[in-house]
Amino acid sequence: MELLNPKNAPKAVGPYSTAVKSNGFIFVSGQLPIIPETGEFIQRDIKKATRVILTNIKNILEETGSSLNKVVKVNAYMTDLSKFSDFNEVYAEIFEGHKPARAAVQVAALPKGADIEIEVIAEE
Repeated sequence: MELLNPKNAPKAVGPYSTAVKSNGFIFVSGQLPIIPETGEFIQRDIKKATRVILTNIKNILEETGSSLNKVVKVNAYMTDLSKFSDFNEVYAEIFEGHKPARAAVQVAALPKGADIEIEVIAEE
């Protein structure tokens, strides 16, 4: 097992690794909508938040030797599923024709008051 903390990703907001490489897979911890270069935290704009998170995940995967095309599972946590179609629109753009297994669930709250958090599992 290799604990990964890529340079081009937001720093973890707690005592955990940004990603872990194990047995041919990369497990990316839940990502919040933080722009790494500025530290800006995106709220109340689910499309922009989704785009920021998936861009961060793309960067994490590429820095750790994988890519979005190797994602096998996505878990998305949202505080308001009425915004699901907006999330889905951006998600479809980012993943293009690749369609990994996915769950999207509504939760009562997320760290730092985020509207959305996304985690993925990808092949190396």
